[in-house]
Parts: sequence; structure tokens; C-alpha cells
Amino acid sequence: MAENFHTRTTRLPARVVGDPGEMDTTAVDSMIRDICRDTHAAQDLHDLLAVIAVRNGIEPDEAELERGTRFVIGYIEQVPYMLKVAMTAAANVGMEKEMRQIVDMVLGYWEQDEDVIPDSLGIVGLLDDAYCSLVSLQTVSDHYRLQTGKHLFPDDLTLANKVMRQVIGDPYVVELDRFVSKAIEEAGVMQAVKAMASDDKRKAMEANANIWNHGPAGEMPIDDLKGLGLSED
Repeated sequence: MAENFHTRTTRLPARVVGDPGEMDTTAVDSMIRDICRDTHAAQDLHDLLAVIAVRNGIEPDEAELERGTRFVIGYIEQVPYMLKVAMTAAANVGMEKEMRQIVDMVLGYWEQDEDVIPDSLGIVGLLDDAYCSLVSLQTVSDHYRLQTGKHLFPDDLTLANKVMRQVIGDPYVVELDRFVSKAIEEAGVMQAVKAMASDDKRKAMEANANIWNHGPAGEMPIDDLKGLGLSED
């Protein structure tokens, strides 16, 4: 993968540990903004998606490749927002400790220069960081919903994450899924949500009036990605 894309040196500043109730995504936000606005970013994604489409037996047109490029950039750019939403939602239902550990592990992954896909690959090097982040958050939400019947936060990233699995591909997604599983296990997410099945916990959650009882407010649009072989019919 490395030889096909423009490289750049990118180092995320070390996080400053402050109030444990606070979460600073400024460094990640700045990194994403700088790389996504890089003059080579869109072209690198365009080239990557073109290769993936050909491997899927498809010859995409320019409009399809442009839509795919916008989708991937949008996926990456929403990470800081989703981290904040997830922390707020977790605090509302008494899972701040577990979500804090998940988020810390995710931010730690962003700080690694040589991770599953090296950050030196520019925007391509952010695919694994974004996928790791959003799959981790969605996994916590899924566990929560199985026990409570409610969505932890309004955005359902399941389908978008599936698309990104195809974009990233093997063997990278296998390693990333292992990281996510380890993070969920070490944070004690399953134990925390199971404890919420008790009557007392349920009453407490009802009292907190979770504003997202209605379910996901939206899903990243993926219908336009069929021409790249990245979405199901």
C-alpha cells in the first residue's frame, strides 16, 4: 500500500492529561483537518477506490469515484464529533468510566505513527485510525442496546463501518478488529451493560431521560457507493 500514495510526516502532539471528566480532541481534530485538506488527499483516495472497484470487477466512472472519496473523507472527519457524543451519552447512563477507557485507548492509537496503516501515508494512513475509533464506539452502543433496548447515541455507524472494512481490506481489518475487541474487553463494557439489566439500574436510566430513545437519527449515506462495489444492493 505504501508505494502507491503520497507520504508525509505527521506526528500527533502528546495529550495533556487534565480533568478526567474532560476530553480534548483538539490534536486529533487538527490532524484530520490538515491531512484531509492536503492537496494530495482526494487524489489518493480516488486512486485507492479505483483499485478497489477494479478488484470488485467494476469500472467506476468519475462521479462514482468522487462520491466515494467524499464518503471516506466524511467518515474520517466525524471522528472527533462522535468521540464527544459518545462520552456525553455514556455519562448520561452511568458508563463514563468504561467509555473513558475506550476513548483513551482510541486516542492512544491516533498517537502511534507506525500503526496498522502508517500515518506517513497521508489520508490513507488515517483510514485505520478512523475505523478503529468508530467501530469501538458503535460496539459499545450495540452492547448497550442489546441490554436496554435503547441506543446509546443517535448515529448508527454500522453500515458505514462495513463499507470501510471493504475499503481497508485484509489483513488490516483483522488486526483492527482484534484491537477493538481487546479494548472492549479491557474496559469491562459487557459487564457494565449487563449490570444495567437490574431493576434498579433500569429505573435510574429512565430517570435520566435518555433523549435518544427513538433510535438513530441518521446513517451516513452509502447508496451512492454501489457503483464502487462497496455497498449491498
